[in-house]
Amino acid sequence: MLVLRGAICDSGGMASVQALSENDRRIVAAWAADCAERVLPVFEREAPDDARPREAIARARAFSRGELDAAGEIRRRFVANRAAQVVDSPAAKAAAWAAGQASGVAHMGAHALGAAAYAAKAAALAADGNGPDEISWQLEQLSAPAREALLRLPAVGTDSSGPLGAGLLASGVLGAHIRAIQAAL
Repeated sequence: MLVLRGAICDSGGMASVQALSENDRRIVAAWAADCAERVLPVFEREAPDDARPREAIARARAFSRGELDAAGEIRRRFVANRAAQVVDSPAAKAAAWAAGQASGVAHMGAHALGAAAYAAKAAALAADGNGPDEISWQLEQLSAPAREALLRLPAVGTDSSGPLGAGLLASGVLGAHIRAIQAAL
């Protein structure tokens, strides 16, 4: 794996601006963990004995502190996502996916916006429409360095080289949440 101007690329591949530098990923990982942890109780009410989302958030925090390296986390980023299979409510599923996205920041910085979007979705589903309030809270938690790092990401739906491409994070309520966050940066 090579690093070009702070972006990760596979050997011989093109760098993705969605990757961010490792330093920027460490900065936004803490914020992504905050976003996911805030809605973790939504998941834990349905699956109190399933620690996968909580562990994913803890790994995102450990990565942000420099205690874990990106290479070691790349394969583990799907563990929390699989926890969504053991719950029934869409809100609990979204909370698990928020934790999975936070864990994925070690691999690609754009997952921080995914964590925030899924957390806002979980909050809105759990509280009958509280998504905008959750986004306001998320924006208040952003440090200046995290805000600067997120500003380096392309607008959702404009770059196909990562999770902010034309897929799931760019469409529906997730895309709307990410657009709202990016507009407020």
